[in-house]
Amino acid sequence: LGCFNLSLKGHAQCVRYVKSFGVPTLLLGGGGYTIRNVARCWAYETSVVLDQEIPNQIPFNDYYEYYAPDFELHLTPEPRENLNTDASLDSIKIEILQQLQTLQGAPSVQMQEVPPEFNLLKENLADGQNDGGKDDDIRETGTGSTSKGYGDGERKPHEAEFYDGDADTTDIPKLGV
Repeated sequence: LGCFNLSLKGHAQCVRYVKSFGVPTLLLGGGGYTIRNVARCWAYETSVVLDQEIPNQIPFNDYYEYYAPDFELHLTPEPRENLNTDASLDSIKIEILQQLQTLQGAPSVQMQEVPPEFNLLKENLADGQNDGGKDDDIRETGTGSTSKGYGDGERKPHEAEFYDGDADTTDIPKLGV
């Protein structure tokens, strides 16, 4: 694949490695400069993810000619000399690790600061006051003026509300009971 001289099997080995962690993984398609090699790569990596063996021979299809002259899934890598030195690889690894240390969170994941725990100032409260209990609700239950200051001041129930007792079933027809 590309000028890295990486085989499909080598590329798929990376997928196997990530898959070995056993965590949910989303594989997204990428681009490629040689479409027939991208198709080969994704076909093989899909088989790796699904733990399914596929034949090396490409089956006949509308694009069969693209895979000439061998019509096979796996390509034979070109013999190339490895020009990477141990020092250059170590230098790249150190640079990448330093950059990863500066990340605050996973890339492409929205992060937000978690607010600190909320504690009531208990020394200013009487016992049981504003502790979230039913006695803290001091709303009026009778009639009164509305919060906007208009209207007749009477609380009207919404027609979709349900009520305790028989009043909640007055509009529901009885079904053969």
